[in-house]
Amino acid sequence: MSTTETDTVGDTAGRWGQRPGTPEGWLERAQDVAALLATDAVARDRAGSTPHAEVRLLKESGLVTLLGPVEHGGGGQTWSTAYRVIREVAKGDGSIGQLLGYHYLWAWAVRLVGTDAQIAAVERLYTEGDLFFGGAVNPRDSDVVITDEGDEIVYTGRKSFSTGSKVSDLTVLEGVLEGTDKHIFAIVPSDQEAIVYGDDWDNLGQRLTESGSVEINGVRVPWASAAGYVDKEFQPLVYNTLNTPTIQLVFANFYLGIAQGALDAATSYTKEKTRAWPFGGDNKDSATEEFYVLDAYGDLQSKLWAAEALVDRAGERVEGLLHAERESVTAAQRGAAAVLIAAAKERIVATGLEIATKIFEVTGARATSNSAGLDIYWRNLRTHSLHDPVAYKRVEVGRYALLGEIPEPTWYT
Repeated sequence: MSTTETDTVGDTAGRWGQRPGTPEGWLERAQDVAALLATDAVARDRAGSTPHAEVRLLKESGLVTLLGPVEHGGGGQTWSTAYRVIREVAKGDGSIGQLLGYHYLWAWAVRLVGTDAQIAAVERLYTEGDLFFGGAVNPRDSDVVITDEGDEIVYTGRKSFSTGSKVSDLTVLEGVLEGTDKHIFAIVPSDQEAIVYGDDWDNLGQRLTESGSVEINGVRVPWASAAGYVDKEFQPLVYNTLNTPTIQLVFANFYLGIAQGALDAATSYTKEKTRAWPFGGDNKDSATEEFYVLDAYGDLQSKLWAAEALVDRAGERVEGLLHAERESVTAAQRGAAAVLIAAAKERIVATGLEIATKIFEVTGARATSNSAGLDIYWRNLRTHSLHDPVAYKRVEVGRYALLGEIPEPTWYT
């Protein structure tokens, strides 16, 4: 696959056949997608072109509608499967794993805050249409201003990050109603004159996520589409606050996928290209027999398995809440899930960065060549792991361990 209309991409439409009906089948589908992405992930990363072909691959494989209702052609799967699918795709390409993970979160956003009628309408729309989500919801920026014009509300403002931007069909907007403290989410078509993308994403890693700025110049939305609002009033639930734990675990899973991809790439390189060191006094015929190489891979793999187990445990905890009756979720349940997710994220960031750095010690000097492309894993993980300071995740866990306090819901907790 490449950044242009290639035979690899063109051949994917007819290769998938019937969509899977089991979690195992979906994981196999994700592995197939990841294998395609991995063939030229480094070349596409360096070209930095808008990933239209990559998103088309996600659509043609069915992964986009994994969480969509079966009656509308979706996979009808749970978040446990979605998290593992994100992880598998990220093994092949961290950027596309991020795009898919954000898509799943924004596709679920209507369930988090919408009314029953809005949930039914949006899930039918995106599932039947095979539509891809982006989002312009960056809390670190000034709030987008919403004005009330009777039957409509109008969004105006700017966000410095909008992951998915030009490859999205639908965009999640969020802002504050002028003169109030009311935050309002809405889902709107991405392709409209009132939404202008900055094309200014130029970062060290995750280069194909289309995460640049966006200008929102008077996007008009009917009050009926204001998520969760009835007669211009919002009825809050604890369930509404699951958006942050859900996306934080999305992060942890594509970090895990990137780390697994790094270790897989390194082991392949070591077995195929790394030369044994001939001046150690206990010379070996192959690098795979070197004691320090075996020791390093054993250490890294053990740490990765431990991080994976914690990520999976957190996934099981939050899945139980995401698929529960919305009114039944309590603040204590939400807080216990959030602190476990904080621990999982902290661990995979530390482990992933260690793996992405230390693989060079067991692959050798020639592995630093640009053609090897082993730098992509560190660049991708380092870039997104700065999304919010991981030190605050450790503090959340510390407060829970020492004081029994659960995190309060915020935009980052």
